[in-house]
Amino acid sequence: MLKFNKFISTIVFLIIFLSFSSCGIYRKVDTRQTPVNSQDRAKKNVEEGRGASLGNIISGSRNTNYEFSTSNPMWRASLETLDFLPLSVVDYSGGVIVTDWYGDNQKENLKITLRFLSNEVRADSIKIVVHQRICLDNANCNINIFNSKIKDELLVAIIKKAAILEKELKKK
Repeated sequence: MLKFNKFISTIVFLIIFLSFSSCGIYRKVDTRQTPVNSQDRAKKNVEEGRGASLGNIISGSRNTNYEFSTSNPMWRASLETLDFLPLSVVDYSGGVIVTDWYGDNQKENLKITLRFLSNEVRADSIKIVVHQRICLDNANCNINIFNSKIKDELLVAIIKKAAILEKELKKK
């Protein structure tokens, strides 16, 4: 029985190994198409979007096209609009801002979630969800999506602020 279990585990290991080795992690490369010099190879990788280079920053070359959060007016406007709230998740690469629960009392609290659908300054570029938590005691809480004017007011405030920031960016 012990030999049979060993045999089965060896077969399972081989199947897993073969499936991982053929899943595309390793890609055959034509060495005639790959530069031999390391600097040329790094430059080719950056051009193909497979790496980053500090050489452009050091040499002063401005031919990069990186999108940082400071150059995104919707992102900046959202953070400036929500700056009075405690934030629990702020993820620029994921395009999400989530506030912590807040409110005047312990029984009713609100949480706001912003999802960025695009970088354009438009009303449909951002999705805002407001959740309301109503607690009768510490162990008994109900959470619902809260449909109120808060969502619309936030959207208008963010779009106005983003339009102003975008106008300032274009002046520079």
